[in-house]
Amino acid sequence: MKNRQRIGLNNVSVSYTSQEQVEVYRFSAPVAVLIPLVALAFQAFVPRWLPFFNIFDLPLLLVIFFSVARRSQVTGMLTGAFIGLVQDSLTIHPIGLNGIAKTVVGYAASSLGVKIDVENAGSRFLVVLFFYLVHEAVYFSVARWLVALPLQWSWRHELGSALANALLAVALFALLDRFKQRT
Repeated sequence: MKNRQRIGLNNVSVSYTSQEQVEVYRFSAPVAVLIPLVALAFQAFVPRWLPFFNIFDLPLLLVIFFSVARRSQVTGMLTGAFIGLVQDSLTIHPIGLNGIAKTVVGYAASSLGVKIDVENAGSRFLVVLFFYLVHEAVYFSVARWLVALPLQWSWRHELGSALANALLAVALFALLDRFKQRT
């Protein structure tokens, strides 16, 4: 009798997410084009009137969101490259800095989206926190060592920006979830 109870108490069901169980989403063409364009325009013009808004990187948040949702490395890279290059064209910096950094993030985020479920707020917060720092490290490295721009790295500023973007992403991703379509 005791053995039966002991066996019953130690039974633990183990579940895992297989490749077939991971949901892949797609977006309609207007959503996939208009939302990034609105975010790029917002990012380009709003900080002129509200300087504190420079801390946010809406195009980066969209690259992460679309890449994780689509779970395709090629699509993630193309999304990151397109959004990054358009963002570069709206700044005075050399074209390609954001393009390179966002391409790396798009590929890595879509690769991570294939491996783990990033649908809850906690994992989204951590993913954006991590990828914001990756983006800034790639951007800084390319700008400083390849383009020779006189940039300075500030851990305090970068960590504060990463936290602010991660908090914004949790709310923004919940809003953008409405546009997902199952494949």
